[in-house]
Amino acid sequence: MSEQSHEFSAKSVEAAIEEGLRQLGVGRERVEIEVLHEGSRGLLGIGSTNARVRLTLRVAAPTAKSTPAPVTAKPTPAPAPVAQPTVPVMKTVEIGDLEEDDDEQTDDFAGSVSGGDDEGDDYHAYDNSAEGRDEVVALASEMLLEMVSLMGLDAQVEGGQRQEEDEDEAAIYLNLIGNDLGDLIGRHGETLSSMQYLVRLMVNQKLHRWTNIVVDVDGYKDRRADKLAQMALRMADQVVETGKSVALEPMPANERRLIHIALRNHPKVRTESIGEDTRRKIQILLK
Repeated sequence: MSEQSHEFSAKSVEAAIEEGLRQLGVGRERVEIEVLHEGSRGLLGIGSTNARVRLTLRVAAPTAKSTPAPVTAKPTPAPAPVAQPTVPVMKTVEIGDLEEDDDEQTDDFAGSVSGGDDEGDDYHAYDNSAEGRDEVVALASEMLLEMVSLMGLDAQVEGGQRQEEDEDEAAIYLNLIGNDLGDLIGRHGETLSSMQYLVRLMVNQKLHRWTNIVVDVDGYKDRRADKLAQMALRMADQVVETGKSVALEPMPANERRLIHIALRNHPKVRTESIGEDTRRKIQILLK
């Protein structure tokens, strides 16, 4: 029997594999997996494409049959009892044992970047010399301005270096200035985070080394960080006064991290994350 191949697509490679296994009704061990396309997020969500995989069913080789020697007729033996399949015992795992809080991680990019023809290349540490810094500032500024221009906006970039809280090394800081740039920020800075991700991705792929780049629009991130810190302190005072915990509105990971930082040394309250995905938020409780 020839091998049977089927193609499936979904938003991610893993989702496409899971969908294929579901439709074929087999386990992962029964198929050979070939990734045809890893998918693309597009530019700020525009032009994204699904991942595609090909699943090929593994077919066991037929067992060779031997011609039996002639024998005298014997009574037909009773059929042997059919062995019942062993049902594996599933171990129950609490969700809390698996959950990993990402709030203390950087907002939208971690570690090295790989992909395309450069996959497998090593990414070197950030060159903190003046020449290395100027090279990154110039390259990142050029890419950022080209991105903004393609969006039909006019802006300038103030480039430099600054120390981000909880970061061991200084980051390259690019601040866009101009008129009517509010669309580059988006709700809770979501558009700005996407732009920052793309600039980091392109620069690190170009230079083949890890560089922490922060993109801002007219100092928005500093103003937002101050606003979140003040709100966190007000809510902490409310928790201390009433003795009741308070849950803040859902926030992206980078903003939840700012709340954690603002209250981590508070003598009377502590913070924890609750909820899932886009509904994940911070809860402030008494210690």
